[in-house]
Amino acid sequence: MSDGNKGRLKIYLGYAAGVGKTYRMLDEARALRAEGADVVIGYFEPHGRRDTIAKTEGMEIVPRRIVAYAGAEFEEMDAEAILRRKPAVAVVDELAHTNVPGAGREKRWQDVRALLDAGIDVLTTMNVQHLESLNDQVWRVTGVRVRETLPDWVLDDADEVVFVDLTPQALRNRIERGVVYAPEKARRAMDNFFTETNLAALREIAMRHAAHEVEGRRRPAPARAPAAGRERILVCLTGSPSSAILIRRGKRVADYLQADCLALHVSGSSERDSRSVERHMSFARSLRIDTHVVDSPGIAAAIANFARERRITQIYLGRSAPRPFWKRLRESVVQQVVRLARDKQITIVAQRG
Repeated sequence: MSDGNKGRLKIYLGYAAGVGKTYRMLDEARALRAEGADVVIGYFEPHGRRDTIAKTEGMEIVPRRIVAYAGAEFEEMDAEAILRRKPAVAVVDELAHTNVPGAGREKRWQDVRALLDAGIDVLTTMNVQHLESLNDQVWRVTGVRVRETLPDWVLDDADEVVFVDLTPQALRNRIERGVVYAPEKARRAMDNFFTETNLAALREIAMRHAAHEVEGRRRPAPARAPAAGRERILVCLTGSPSSAILIRRGKRVADYLQADCLALHVSGSSERDSRSVERHMSFARSLRIDTHVVDSPGIAAAIANFARERRITQIYLGRSAPRPFWKRLRESVVQQVVRLARDKQITIVAQRG
């Protein structure tokens, strides 16, 4: 599969556990092995699924690493052992997994990038709700906050993405028959996260994202608009928790528009939120957003000036917090930005509980 020094990444993308991602991945691994490729299973999560487990029979499995943490022992993928073994292809389940502290790298996708950098091709799986930019949307739709996420660029950088689909009714039927989970867990799943409404909404999100991926891969690489005519999105950050929502929203729109995305924090006299701001800036950088800090007492003017200097076309702001009645006659920062940057498209994003 690999050409050149860097390994190729193929992701099997689904919308929920049980749609068949791992089964399809192992099918391909077996086919490659039958063609003579050196294939190992770097990490496989069986979940007691007999049909899927059968697909691993006769295949080389790299033993997991045992990591001690908080008085208990956990099994993690042994990325270093795979690197020493250096197969042509490694099969790695559950790309969005967070490694236990002490395992080395924080995330499994970081382990996978180390394998790719070593020239090893990787077949892997993930569900669309683990994409960072979709975190708020999935929370609103399902009421569940997904804690294990990965930056969208990890999926975008894949050499191939295969969308594995199954209707919600068929998936619920599989769960009910005990194919996906043990009977006691299956009933809880169907009554909670795996309701037909949730599954239909997640499937729609996944199909929309898969269509976007296909469209993006069809576009010729040089077809990017010249700088003067390109959309440029600015996300304005504060210490508020809602800044994380702004970052995800702005980045997702930028990706769809193939636009530049920048993040700005205007640092005034108060530093009480500095840790929160740095956390948001670090989060933005992890999503490959270009981050900037401007020191100015006039927040709105600084935002407007920065937007003009950097040829920003869209500005994303958080909604102003409620103010005491004696301050309501004065313009809020948001109102000032709207007035000072009339030539920009301004989106005000509310924090949703």
